[in-house]
Amino acid sequence: MGRFGVTEMLIILVVVVLLFGGKKIPELMKGLGTGIKEFKDAAKGEDKAPETKKDETKE
Repeated sequence: MGRFGVTEMLIILVVVVLLFGGKKIPELMKGLGTGIKEFKDAAKGEDKAPETKKDETKE
């Protein structure tokens, strides 16, 4: 299996547009970007601390 060239990338792009339509692609890319960001944060060990409500801590 060789490297992907410009022609192969264009063919893949056309297939993706035909399968998902132009309106769904921004949503897919946003989800992909969020997933990659969460994966990188998890790999670094940077977990967000769970937010606690102030009302729950009061007795």
